Amino acid sequence: MKKLLVLSVAIPALLSSCGNNQAAKETEDQKISQQAIEIHDEIMPQISTFDKNTVIIDSILTNLDKIKTANTALDTTNSRSELVKLKSDLEAATDNMMTWMKDYDPVNEDQAYQQKMLDRVVEMKKQFEDAAALSKTTLAPFNR
Repeated sequence: MKKLLVLSVAIPALLSSCGNNQAAKETEDQKISQQAIEIHDEIMPQISTFDKNTVIIDSILTNLDKIKTANTALDTTNSRSELVKLKSDLEAATDNMMTWMKDYDPVNEDQAYQQKMLDRVVEMKKQFEDAAALSKTTLAPFNR
């Protein structure tokens, strides 16, 4: 009888402890997923600015000879090179975001997967920050 009583107490205790570990794991997965989504939500709005800047760059490149006439000190060779690089960086950042969003599964319960995707979006945030800073410096001479 005592064995039955001990088993009736021990088995539910074991099962509940296993359940707590699963809940803790899910909570950690959810925390990582939430961090990734927060970073995504922070940097995603910059894509519209990047797209706008890409159009501006195309316009500047098309009209670089006219701009040179108005600003004779402008080094068009260097400017063209910087603008082409900036456009490439902006497009790469945008493409990276689109790929990440296509690949990301926020309900995936694999903690390693969530961490990998968080690491990717953290790297992407740095890429976005670098592209935004380069935009400011490269486009500054062309602002009217």
